Amino acid sequence: MAPIGSAFCAASPSFSLLSSNVKGLSRNYANANCPISKICVVHCSSGSKLVTESTASSTSERTSFGFKNLTETFWVDVQRAEGRPLNVQLNAPLILGSPNLEKVENVAIRIELSNGCVGWGEVPVLPSVTAANQTVAVAKAREACQFLLCSSPMVLNLALNEIGGILPGTEFASVRAGVEMALIDAVTNSIGVPLWRLFGGVSNNLTTAITLPTVFPAEASHLASKYCQLGFKTLKLKIGKNIKEEIKLLQSIQAAHPTCSLILDANEEYTRREAVQVLQELHDSGITPTLLEQPVHREDWKALGEVSKFARQKYGISIAVDESCQSLDDVQRVIEGNFADVINIKLAKFGVMGALEIIELARNSGVNLMISSTIETRLATGFAAHLAAGLGCFQFVGLDMPFLLSEDPVICGYEASGPVYKFLNARGQGGFLKWDFTSW
Repeated sequence: MAPIGSAFCAASPSFSLLSSNVKGLSRNYANANCPISKICVVHCSSGSKLVTESTASSTSERTSFGFKNLTETFWVDVQRAEGRPLNVQLNAPLILGSPNLEKVENVAIRIELSNGCVGWGEVPVLPSVTAANQTVAVAKAREACQFLLCSSPMVLNLALNEIGGILPGTEFASVRAGVEMALIDAVTNSIGVPLWRLFGGVSNNLTTAITLPTVFPAEASHLASKYCQLGFKTLKLKIGKNIKEEIKLLQSIQAAHPTCSLILDANEEYTRREAVQVLQELHDSGITPTLLEQPVHREDWKALGEVSKFARQKYGISIAVDESCQSLDDVQRVIEGNFADVINIKLAKFGVMGALEIIELARNSGVNLMISSTIETRLATGFAAHLAAGLGCFQFVGLDMPFLLSEDPVICGYEASGPVYKFLNARGQGGFLKWDFTSW
């Protein structure tokens, strides 16, 4: 049997709306078998009425409906919803503490609407980032799915709000993200547009950095040369254990890939004094990273601000925050205190709706943005990449985790050519799972 959802591989017809105030419209078109080329709202003395034009619109006439408008007008009627464990081996163990991580143990979400359109989501599970383990994530995902199954049809923004209530705060943010992904994907499939267009349509492609594992200099040099040939221009590494050895590693990387940009992630390892010293030693060794991520403990705001000011003024290096930002309040604090130059967005930390709120705040405040992933397949990575390409506001992109997996359970989806992800005109995110990779 072919995997469920395989019909969504093909490119879909366009759909455009010429009004942002068509309440309840989607209940009229969601079950249609044929695409509607254009829907207009005509105002007359007896009120507004919908008029369908039979002539297809040209590419130049098509307009983006917009995510906010979609949430306010599309009625969600869920026919099936389920969550299953999603386990995939890594190419090599990741050093994330003790023991090392050897496989992805996430949760897949599948939501089918009454119109037959299917959406997919993924709940990332990573001890250092997400509060829920896989067992808890499966249980909470099924709780949310059960709510959707038992509910009467409701407008999308109400459904998303209800999911936020069932899966509140940072504790269940990753589960919330997976369910939100699946709902939004299903709805976007219903209106026949790719996600990147829904989120703004700035670009249909995205370029990512790639993470190098902690290895000996000779192997790091080999990997840097390989990634240079593949077209990767930005390499990311974790530091914070032994700066002398890490400098040797970085020098071997630069020798193999002289034009690469470096993102260094310290994962809270330094004090203020240590971070300043590391920046000085890197500079003296001829290494100037583009970005240093989370140099000090997440709650040491004073040190964070001092290191950011020093790095910016002395060496022109930007400081990014990751662990320090767990909520919208944290982001506001970073902005108001000028504690960092870049905010790292992870859907697993904030959920999709929470991330969009933070992105809007950061953009209005002039703070730069980075988007990165946890340990996840091309389902969650694809959704985040569509979002980033559509919005077009991320200065740094680290959505490379699928490169570390030994297998790819996702069919279709984006096309990867080296560091470049290209999104086709398939509906939604365009990818779906082989159910062989999931289990009850």
